Amino acid sequence: MTATANTHSVHCAGRTVTRQEVEDFLYAEADILDHWDYDGWLALFEPGARYEIPTTDYRPGWSPHETGSFVDDDWDLLRARVKRLKSRKAHAENPHSRTHRLVSNVRLSEDTGDSFRVSASFVVHRARDGHFDAYVGWYDHLLVPTDDGLRFRLRRSILGHESLAAGARLSFIL
Repeated sequence: MTATANTHSVHCAGRTVTRQEVEDFLYAEADILDHWDYDGWLALFEPGARYEIPTTDYRPGWSPHETGSFVDDDWDLLRARVKRLKSRKAHAENPHSRTHRLVSNVRLSEDTGDSFRVSASFVVHRARDGHFDAYVGWYDHLLVPTDDGLRFRLRRSILGHESLAAGARLSFIL
């Protein structure tokens, strides 16, 4: 796989994937999450994928499996998370928070022959129980082009916060 110097596209799995295609995928994901369509969200993953949110002291190159995580879901835990969020058992999200996501600064880079890395900045606004919070950071995803479109192999949300405020909850998808 090769990436152009300006990161407008990558050649991966025998085809060219443009930054516009990746941006559209990430924008669609944001809309799916803001509408609490967790079945639609899970469909954006390939079987065997991972979902991770490292702790706020995470540094690039560290393994969130070894240094700690807020979320470190393998495929089975990811599916269980979706099932729980869709049920009334997710008490912290019953009723659902109101969220609004902004995604920007999307960049593509090389990885392996069948996948490629994507970084992007995010802001997730969350309103719940009379509180309004903003979660900021960046995404470090591994995407796979398929016949049905792009899919997550790894979805990692890295918070830009020094720490989370007392009482802050990550009971929703970041």
